[in-house]
Amino acid sequence: MSERPYVIDKMISAKTIAARIEELAREIETYYADVDKLVVVGLLRGSFVFIADLVREIDKVIEVDFIEASSYGDTMESSREVRILKDLRGEIAGRDVLVVEDLVDTGHTLRHVTTLLAARKPRTLRTIALLDKPTRREVQFNADWIGFEIPDEFVVGYGIDFAQRNRNLPYIGKVRFT
Repeated sequence: MSERPYVIDKMISAKTIAARIEELAREIETYYADVDKLVVVGLLRGSFVFIADLVREIDKVIEVDFIEASSYGDTMESSREVRILKDLRGEIAGRDVLVVEDLVDTGHTLRHVTTLLAARKPRTLRTIALLDKPTRREVQFNADWIGFEIPDEFVVGYGIDFAQRNRNLPYIGKVRFT
């Protein structure tokens, strides 16, 4: 981890995030109106706060599972090499699956994970990301639902970390080195 001092400038408030999650939950409920049970797969670790808030807002029977993928380590740049550190515990064949990601940046991680999960033959496979940085995309991938589109800034908070720090912030902030 960099020992350079930094400050965090607030970008998206906790109140704004909560309001957007309510909107997203209604859209998801409408999309999955005819589905009895939805399997929500969180990409660890950055999505854990988002997934917790999102599933509490969705009025459906939900099963939650997690997969952990890494392409950052303790740096501010993606290595572009996606490693699966923890796989799903449950089966998803024939089921409706919603993958929850904190941030779509280069697109490598979400494309890798969805390709892996699609090979397991779910009935449907959709994605949602709290944040999207489309200017950083290196591979073609667009999440089905996006909370907020943001500029090319390194962000923390609301579950997203910088070298395992700042996950506990209730808002999204950009890191600025001093």
